[in-house]
Amino acid sequence: QVQLVESGGGSVHPGGSLRLSCAANGRIFSIMTMGWHRQAPGKQRELVADITTGGRTNYADSVKGRFTISRDNAKNTAYLQMDSLKPEDTAVYYCDGHLTPPYVGDYWGQGTQVNVSS
Repeated sequence: QVQLVESGGGSVHPGGSLRLSCAANGRIFSIMTMGWHRQAPGKQRELVADITTGGRTNYADSVKGRFTISRDNAKNTAYLQMDSLKPEDTAVYYCDGHLTPPYVGDYWGQGTQVNVSS
């Protein structure tokens, strides 16, 4: 069973930075597209960014230019560098890994809280 464990959340002032990490056990990290999602109170969960096995990235418009997703296959870890944080970035951030075809499987972490306030 694949497990994803997020870390790096916390509280920062507007304009600050945080780096989230998502560590995966098992040996299938390299064949998973990794994504970061977030859910603010009273809102639906939304995709923030994802990165394919080949390193191609995709970002929500609201975070383009401020957030950077990356992965280190040797460490089975994905990262989300968040800069120029805004109060509206406050949410629980979840890591997601899904296997690329022909394999099937989708895995989620437990979430990590990010608070941005003055």
